[in-house]
Amino acid sequence: MSVFIQQFINGLSIGSIYALMAVGYSLVYSILNFSNFAHGGVIMLGAYFGLYAVTLIGGMPFLGALIIAALLAGLVAVVLEKIAYRPLRKRNAPGLYFIISAMGASIFLENLVIVTIGPTFRTYPQMISREPFTFGSISISRIDVLMFVIAAISLVLLVFIIEKTKVGLAIRACSYSAKGSNLMGVNVNRIIFVIFLLGGMLAGVAGMLFGMKYTVYPQIGVITNKSFVAAVFGGLGSLPGAVIGSILLGLIETFGAGYIASNYRDLIAFSLLIVVLVIKPSGIMGKITEDKA
Repeated sequence: MSVFIQQFINGLSIGSIYALMAVGYSLVYSILNFSNFAHGGVIMLGAYFGLYAVTLIGGMPFLGALIIAALLAGLVAVVLEKIAYRPLRKRNAPGLYFIISAMGASIFLENLVIVTIGPTFRTYPQMISREPFTFGSISISRIDVLMFVIAAISLVLLVFIIEKTKVGLAIRACSYSAKGSNLMGVNVNRIIFVIFLLGGMLAGVAGMLFGMKYTVYPQIGVITNKSFVAAVFGGLGSLPGAVIGSILLGLIETFGAGYIASNYRDLIAFSLLIVVLVIKPSGIMGKITEDKA
């Protein structure tokens, strides 16, 4: 039983990080109806921003570095939208063009880091105690607890913004019909700016937490493949679906690695994606759309 509880806690921890990444996909998809594959590059930069905030600014506390990582990653996401996507929106380009532009932006960011910072692996300095919380035979890493708590707080704040503010009301209106919202006086460009900012900030938080638990390197953004699977599993365009899909994916991966073999972790994730696309393409809570690119 203790092994089951241990695996369950580990699954919640990694699933919460997937959720931070997946909501960025869902926010963009809910309005622009395309998958922002440059999101991985923003997450990668968030990990580097947090690392350099800690190492270059002497005495920078964890919370301060996390805020810097979130703000700078949000800024990168906004700049990407303005450079890579807004010109396409103005020309009413097909959805495929957005995907190609997103993939190009992701490759650009990755190679920019390689040529400027280098391809070497880097690690965060020890910022929290490595001594785990122990409850009988159950041992819980402090970083896992920290990841879950911060992810939960971030997602609660996002839900509050979406559900309880005027900006959130405008986001929900644009997700239903951007053209209709524009006719009703909603500044759609401003709302798109907000969703990229929010998604980028969450990506920065996820990147720093993920980098603290593991290591930081230019290809760290590949983890967003898992968060994309989680977003599709939960339903692209649905924030609750993205969170639920992420938690379920984290649990399925962890139990699969713990009870079967760790080599099957990725196999399980992408097999799940195929099954969902075949059986229920809209996901658990997603809406059916004509363009599901």
